[in-house]
Amino acid sequence: MVTGKQIVAKSFKSTENQEGIEIRCVQRTKVLEVLVNELPKETIRYSSKVVGFEESGFYKILHLADGTTIKTKVLIGCDGVNSLVAKWLGFKEPSFTGRFAIRGFAQFETNHGLELRFMQFFGNGVRVGVVPCNEKQVHWFFTCIPSSQELKELKEDRAKLKPFVLKNLENMPSAVRACIEITDADGFLSYPLRYRQAWDLMMGNISKGNVCVGGDALHPMTPDLGQGACCALEDGIVLARCLAEAFSKEKEEEEVHFKKIEERLKKYAKERRWRAVDVTTTAYMLGSIQQAESKLVTFLRENILPTFMAGQYLKKAGYDCGKLNRY
Repeated sequence: MVTGKQIVAKSFKSTENQEGIEIRCVQRTKVLEVLVNELPKETIRYSSKVVGFEESGFYKILHLADGTTIKTKVLIGCDGVNSLVAKWLGFKEPSFTGRFAIRGFAQFETNHGLELRFMQFFGNGVRVGVVPCNEKQVHWFFTCIPSSQELKELKEDRAKLKPFVLKNLENMPSAVRACIEITDADGFLSYPLRYRQAWDLMMGNISKGNVCVGGDALHPMTPDLGQGACCALEDGIVLARCLAEAFSKEKEEEEVHFKKIEERLKKYAKERRWRAVDVTTTAYMLGSIQQAESKLVTFLRENILPTFMAGQYLKKAGYDCGKLNRY
């Protein structure tokens, strides 16, 4: 069982070498709302799942679930861990880590009483973390290494998620358990943890012609660094900067324009490849160490590696992908 014993404390305040870094927990829906509000109306087309696409000269023709088609000069696959575009580029299916994650968002009517800091507890193959967003809202997560039978039951019956988590956290501080207890059963989200292996990222085609991938389609990773969505935002900035160079105001022949797009996507792929390798590999390594059950790894985790592991959060978050230029 998780005991709640503290083994390390690490400040997330920026240092002289990390000026301007801020660690903050925000709801993803709020981030999406901010981004959407910056776009012109009707830029986003909802309920339009892509079921396939084909080549047509210098264009790609997308086929949507509702039967409609879209002709595009550039195809950017940001279609998640099961990406159709990534498969077309030749990427293998992401690997299963053997770990299972459950998470939720606790909304308190009054002050939850937790300090505004990220707390993480682990032991015996179980890991739980709580991250207050403000005085009344707390994001929490729980990961474990379930047996095949437990995995089957948890995936098939959502009603078992809450009692399963609470059963494994009997020795946790009451304030932490309260975050799980107050979360409505319908608010529990669960999924098996998968990631893109390093050699697949090193050798795979991130771009091909006028097609590329980003976000989870490119670098599905375990949530052990909290960098999944952050890396997707980095992808967007780098990709926008590269593509802006391919779209001049002057009219060009289709073949010339296609070649220009292809070269800029190659530039994007080159810039993002090693960042993706670094973060996905580090996240997988930290998750494996934090949830290992062997005596040797447990000793190293609790006596030698705590400061190193805690320091990785700031180190990986301190990456500068550059700024967008005005054209």
